[in-house]
Amino acid sequence: MNAETPARPPTRVTTRKRKRLYTVLAGLAMLGVAAALVLTALRDNLVFFYSPSDLATKELAANQHIRIGGLVSEGSVVKSDDGHTTNFTVTDMKATVPVSYTGVLPDLFRAGQGVVAEGKLRPDGVFQASEVLAKHDENYMPPEVADALKKSGYWKHADEQPAK
Repeated sequence: MNAETPARPPTRVTTRKRKRLYTVLAGLAMLGVAAALVLTALRDNLVFFYSPSDLATKELAANQHIRIGGLVSEGSVVKSDDGHTTNFTVTDMKATVPVSYTGVLPDLFRAGQGVVAEGKLRPDGVFQASEVLAKHDENYMPPEVADALKKSGYWKHADEQPAK
């Protein structure tokens, strides 16, 4: 180099290895973004199941969408004057939860039957159900409800006597 030629800035040579590295890093970044989007979508649709005993011991986030299950307590079903709202209690024989539901109840809904209600727990302790599901025959009970009743020591299958 002589003094009359201006010095060139050093050039960066992009090799095949460097291009491959950039491609792999870009792919990993896209995979990370896709995983984050999937997890966010799943979190919004995730609904946890609780028995009345679980609700008594757990602290829930405000407006958390959950499911509760158990048996409809005997003598607890009260329909409002407008005919649309029904109040009842759900029990697992250890604890009870008051439930309020506005809408048409399933035909098989009655006291002493297994039920799963989906909705939110209000600040006053009443569960505001947006959907109520009842068991459809004598041999079927939602697995979550059956497990909660077995755990509480009260399990009544069509062929079994309740455990006390």
